[in-house]
Amino acid sequence: MNRLRHTLSALLSAVAVVGQSPVPATGGLQRLTPERLVEFARLGEPQLSPDGALLLYTVRRIDLAQNRGQSDVMLLSLGSGAAARVVGKGSQPRWFADGTKYAFVATDGLHVQSLDGRASAVIDLGGSIDNLALSRDGGRVSFTRAVQVEPTLKDRHPDLPHASARVYDELMVRHWDHWRDGSYSHLFCASLEDQKPIDLLRGAAIDTPLVPFGGGEQICWSPDGNALCYTAKKVSDPERSTDSGIYVVAWNGIGPHVCITEGMPGFDQDPVWSVDGSKIAFCSMARAGFEADRVRLMLHDVRTGKNSELLTDFDASVHEVTFSSDCSRLFFTVETEGTTQLYTASLDQKQPTAVTTGRHALSSIQVRHDSKKVYALRTTMELPAALVEIDVASGAITVVADENREVLSQLAMPTVDGEWFEATDGKKIHAWIVKPPDFDKAKQYPFLLFCQGGPQSMVGQAFSYRWNFHLMAAKGYIVAGVNRRGLPGFGQAWNDQISRDWGGQAMRDLLAVTDAMQARPYVDKAHSAAVGASFGGFSVYWLMGNAGDRFACMISHCGVFNLDSMLLSTEEQWFTNWDLGEPAWSRQSGTAEFERFSPHRYVKNWKTPLLVIHGEQDFRVPYDQGLQAFTAAQMQGVPSRLLMFPSEGHWVLQPQNGVVWQREFFAWLDSYCALPGK
Repeated sequence: MNRLRHTLSALLSAVAVVGQSPVPATGGLQRLTPERLVEFARLGEPQLSPDGALLLYTVRRIDLAQNRGQSDVMLLSLGSGAAARVVGKGSQPRWFADGTKYAFVATDGLHVQSLDGRASAVIDLGGSIDNLALSRDGGRVSFTRAVQVEPTLKDRHPDLPHASARVYDELMVRHWDHWRDGSYSHLFCASLEDQKPIDLLRGAAIDTPLVPFGGGEQICWSPDGNALCYTAKKVSDPERSTDSGIYVVAWNGIGPHVCITEGMPGFDQDPVWSVDGSKIAFCSMARAGFEADRVRLMLHDVRTGKNSELLTDFDASVHEVTFSSDCSRLFFTVETEGTTQLYTASLDQKQPTAVTTGRHALSSIQVRHDSKKVYALRTTMELPAALVEIDVASGAITVVADENREVLSQLAMPTVDGEWFEATDGKKIHAWIVKPPDFDKAKQYPFLLFCQGGPQSMVGQAFSYRWNFHLMAAKGYIVAGVNRRGLPGFGQAWNDQISRDWGGQAMRDLLAVTDAMQARPYVDKAHSAAVGASFGGFSVYWLMGNAGDRFACMISHCGVFNLDSMLLSTEEQWFTNWDLGEPAWSRQSGTAEFERFSPHRYVKNWKTPLLVIHGEQDFRVPYDQGLQAFTAAQMQGVPSRLLMFPSEGHWVLQPQNGVVWQREFFAWLDSYCALPGK
């Protein structure tokens, strides 16, 4: 616990990141705008060569006029000082184990290229390729793609090809942003010699990886290339269960699919096979029906079939687990006090060792073969992802690739501080306080309370292209990103406290920070707003009826408004069952969380101007939630606006829609919160 609960001073005395220090807000620098935000290059998918000398990664750039993005595959020689070069247009770069060639996915198929440039090939594997992985011997490839498993209505009525109806006999009928159409993401394998893909899940109504958030981390090859591990939810009621399992199957699909997590009822995922083939590490949640339980680090003994938990005394969740090449250690990332750090542990440690400290989020880790260096993506609230090298012995971090250096050098940077506030129950609440460039404590600034979603999702050092704290500060706002009750990174008890208490202590935490900030002389209390999405949108609706006159306006994006109607229109029933309890027909009136915490029951108190934003393709929080809230505001005579995106879901993903979102977001804020004369 001492390592997890390091002091605030240690957290903020970030190890120097060479080559990516914040730009001082001096004369001539510009402020970030929504249009400039789109210009940032988006780095991803780092892949370290087997000898540790080269890095493949992708750079995605947005063409706003064309309303689309394009990804380049880059190759960087580490330590040479030479700039990275483009080796192709595509994604999913992967190294062959001998390090002499690499592959990536382009629109015309799988590209295989040699380092010396003498050999290249384009392999057509018969369709789309997602979650590409190569066997260690380089002779086989695995990938996923959508397969039609169940007949469609057009299959049942071939004489009516223009009919657009859907028919269902069971849940789930839709998921996140799409109606179920009878297709599933299946795992395929192919020998690169004969190039004939084999569907390992042929005929099964099963997805791997888990949709919609699972990726290649949920699938792995055995070291000998003869078998694969994959993650899947093989239950009869996926809308009511979180019981995913990890399965092992022969690469050619012959033989049984063996579950190595039998009897484990929660989320089990992200298998990693040790190089010697003796162990499989994986992540696991113990409790069934709970999506935000502590993520345990588990170890499967391939010979005995037994599973054991590592780090039993560690009150935090682990992610992105990777073996050292000698199989003696594990590296992984951990969310801790609003940051994401690199940790390591031997196989017999009960507490891991923190490799890094500082205000950042590390992800996509790649461990060098000697375990002395780790490569990762590093982001902060004000800086988009850069590729960094981490010295394991010292924790020192050095930037090795930053495609946004030139743009960032032109921008005035905000100030970001981690602070602790007093909660109503005597506990301490962590919040990130973001101040505008050229902040002057002798002046006053408008204030934004950022309400986090999830509900269990840490306010960390992410660089969002929607809820961008740098952009909010550049517009002149002081922002408080509050790690209220119900967020990871502060112990599982803190994370658990929000379940069945949506309108309770979590809301009091938000108001406690608001009151403390509004008492500061540089915050203009009369020009304050509350904003948030998803559960953060719920928080905004709750505050509309329960925060008094603290705010001049509010913005809710895809927020939950009516818990009763939400229950019967959302898709994953286990979520509401765990977090809110029994449905209306099986509870006593007036006693359940649905009734006490539903924002729609407090509309009579609404007075604050409200902007409602929603996507019509949002099936997690269906758009009628936003429409109901807007209707309620209009019927109450509350100044209100509805911004609806017909082609977006829970997130706004299309570039031009993203710029519209930002312009409308700040237009609403500025109309109520801009200080006089500005």
